[in-house]
Amino acid sequence: MNYLDRVQPIALLVLRLALGAVMVGHGYHKVNGHVHDFAGFLTSMHIPAWLAYVVAVTEFLGGILILLGLFTRFAALAICIDMVVAILKVHLPHGLLGAGGYEFPLALAAIAFSLIFFGAGPVALDGIRRPGAGGSRKN
Repeated sequence: MNYLDRVQPIALLVLRLALGAVMVGHGYHKVNGHVHDFAGFLTSMHIPAWLAYVVAVTEFLGGILILLGLFTRFAALAICIDMVVAILKVHLPHGLLGAGGYEFPLALAAIAFSLIFFGAGPVALDGIRRPGAGGSRKN
């Protein structure tokens, strides 16, 4: 076992904790009484209001799943799609950097994208649920 194999579980845990915490925070704001405001914001951009509920659940529940390392690849895929749509529909006109820029959702999408392919790692409930499914790589 080389050095990279030993630190990969910690790296995946750090990615999961960062992404999960941010997504739970953003999702909690929506599910805690602000989903109607968010639905109004979406309809102002000609996006169906019911998608506000999908986004709220994706961010809040998806963030919890990512934190726990449970159904990680599925939750990461949903979050990645959520962030790509946010970039394309909201942030892209503001450019990469600055107020309203897409640097933050781009970073979140990149973290989610990496978790889709690497999984949660061994420090996760996915590994307990299905041994070997946590994303640890064996050569």
